[in-house]
Amino acid sequence: MARNFRRQRQSAPISELNVTNLIDLGFTLLIIFMIATPLINQEQTIPVDLPVESRSDQANPDPDTQFETITIRAGGTVDLAGTAIAMAGLKVALAPYAEQTKPPVFRIRMDADSTAQQFITVMDALKSQNLSRITFDTQVTDQ
Repeated sequence: MARNFRRQRQSAPISELNVTNLIDLGFTLLIIFMIATPLINQEQTIPVDLPVESRSDQANPDPDTQFETITIRAGGTVDLAGTAIAMAGLKVALAPYAEQTKPPVFRIRMDADSTAQQFITVMDALKSQNLSRITFDTQVTDQ
């Protein structure tokens, strides 16, 4: 009796799915979201009672636009990009932004109880550095 040493061919499909690459992708996305989420919510950590406006249509900003936040508190302090700064030192703190080729748009978050003089001081600091691209954050009512 002759022996056959050839392997028998199996024509059955491979029923296992290699998910290693999918797991790596999932972990990579998780790490990206864990890093990006605190940066997005950073400006919301400063408690400010924003002024109220009526609802109106808003234009969407250019996706390439960089934003920086200036928060004017009722006590007279100012936060620039989450860092507390004295009102007198605001011009110096804005100088690096003025040197950029495309300066950011400054989002002014002003407490409803802050004074007009505080607002004018911030606007004067922006004007002295030739930073004229600004927006104002407000609360919207449903009236």
